[in-house]
Amino acid sequence: MKTRAITGFFFIAVLIGAVLLGPYVFVSLFSLIAAYCVYEFYRMVHTENTQPLVFLGVGVAALGLILVDMVLLGLLSYAVLPLGVTAVLLLYIAALFRKTVHPIQDVAYSLFGLIYAAIPFGFFMSLGFVNGIYNAYIPLGFLILLWTNDTGAYLAGRSIGRRKLFERISPNKTWEGFFGGAVFAALAGFILSYYFGILPLWCWVCMGLIIAIFGTLGDLVESMLKRNVGVKDAGNLLPGHGGLLDRFDGLLVAAPLVYLFLKSIL
Repeated sequence: MKTRAITGFFFIAVLIGAVLLGPYVFVSLFSLIAAYCVYEFYRMVHTENTQPLVFLGVGVAALGLILVDMVLLGLLSYAVLPLGVTAVLLLYIAALFRKTVHPIQDVAYSLFGLIYAAIPFGFFMSLGFVNGIYNAYIPLGFLILLWTNDTGAYLAGRSIGRRKLFERISPNKTWEGFFGGAVFAALAGFILSYYFGILPLWCWVCMGLIIAIFGTLGDLVESMLKRNVGVKDAGNLLPGHGGLLDRFDGLLVAAPLVYLFLKSIL
């Protein structure tokens, strides 16, 4: 428990620092995190019969993220983004030269790793530029709402949790925990509206509810994935917490939807 607490403290401090230190640090750190999450995914699903193109897949993810970063920072135009999509074709071609048992399955897992673990971080980083110029308070608020939801769900589930949410996938999650997390996230959104004035109160509360719903689903999706491949954690990079995918599972589903919500109203 002590190791978990220490790791969690420094992990949160690094993330908050990266958001507050400006756009270059923000996109650089989260691009590295995204690329490592893709690597964790490939390592997690790798078996004798499933061999994703690890290095090429991570390279394609890194290239795509770098292009997104440069567009967000105003160094390149949106016209370069198709280059990242075109690079995906390298996965098809490379599979021709590998003597593996199931090459199409390998390509499928390689592509899914990009969709699941890389693209959502592009949406998350875009939250910092949703108004065209960098504003740290929106991605920082997102992270605070995500952590608040997790904390509220844990406390409510531990104290009053009775009815299982998805017992087949995650036996410890309960409906009481889910609603407790949603209440905590909505209250956090209410508080953030006073300290982070960039968005109106109703926007922050809606963000909290979106994160509560889809962040929980993201957690369940990763639990389903880990059960499918028979592992407890996605990695061991963070002592007491597992891998980076284990810490960002909620973000992977919630971030694209929060970005689309904000773009539709701003």
